[in-house]
Amino acid sequence: MSKEVELDCLGEACPVPLIKAEKALEGMDVGDVLICQIDHSCAMKNVPEWAREQGHNVEVEEVDDGEWEVIIEKVK
Repeated sequence: MSKEVELDCLGEACPVPLIKAEKALEGMDVGDVLICQIDHSCAMKNVPEWAREQGHNVEVEEVDDGEWEVIIEKVK
């Protein structure tokens, strides 16, 4: 059964959210979902780009003005 992990990266600038996301995904299983909460535009661009390059499924949702959730489904 897949699990959902929330990662609070609010108030953190690059490259911190990316490093945190990378570490979190390492400990997760295929099919698990990581939800990164981000409020920095550079992380908002870098995290989804990195995750897509790794081959994961990525969705981005704006939850508030200037606040996003990057939803990463680990596929391998």
